[in-house]
Amino acid sequence: MSGLIGRKIGMTSIFDENGKNIPCTVIEAGPCVVTQVRTIGVDGYEALQLGFDDKNEKHSTKADLGHAKKAGTVAKKKVVEFQDFVSEHKLGDVISVDLFSEGEFVDVQGVSKGKGFQGVVKRHGFGGVGQATHGQHNRLRAPGSVGASSYPSRVFKGMRMAGRMGGDNVKVQNLRVLKVVAEKNLLVIKGCIPGCNNSYVIIQK
Repeated sequence: MSGLIGRKIGMTSIFDENGKNIPCTVIEAGPCVVTQVRTIGVDGYEALQLGFDDKNEKHSTKADLGHAKKAGTVAKKKVVEFQDFVSEHKLGDVISVDLFSEGEFVDVQGVSKGKGFQGVVKRHGFGGVGQATHGQHNRLRAPGSVGASSYPSRVFKGMRMAGRMGGDNVKVQNLRVLKVVAEKNLLVIKGCIPGCNNSYVIIQK
C-alpha cells in the first residue's frame, strides 16, 4: 500500500463548484526519502522505509546518522515502513505529494488527542439520573455497580470505568483528496483526521 508521512497543519473549509461549504484538513505530505529498501532475500518481506522531517545532527544518535548516510540524506524524525508499494524505488529516492491525485480516496492514521484521566460520562457516554441508563439516584456522574457479589467476586476485564482517554492510534478510512498543492507539498483532505496540529500522520492510498 503506497503512502507518505505528513504533518497535520490544521482545519479549514472550502467551497465546491455548487457553493457548498466543505470542512477539510490541510496536511504537509512529504517529501519523504527512501531510507531503506526491505527485500525478501535479506529481510523476509518487501517494504519501503520512508523518512520525513530532518532531525538536528546534535540530537541524532550515531546509528541514526549512519543509517541516513547510506541513503545520502540526514537523520529523520519520523520513519515508517510501507509494504506493497505500487511503484519501484531505490535507496535515496525522494517521494513527493505527486503520489496522490485529486478525487482519490485515502486512509489517514494518527495519534488522537490525549484528554487525560476522564470519568465514565465523558469516556463512555454513561447517562446518569436523567437518562436512567447508568449511575445512581443521587450521584449523576457515578458509574454505578461494576460487578456481582459472591460470584464471580471480581470485576471482569474490559469493564467500562474511568481512566486515561485519548492518545490512541486511530485510522480514518476513505477520505477524499480535494486538492493537491505540489509546489508547497500540501494535501487538502475532506473531513477531520486524528491528532493535534503539527502532529505526524500517515497517509495511505
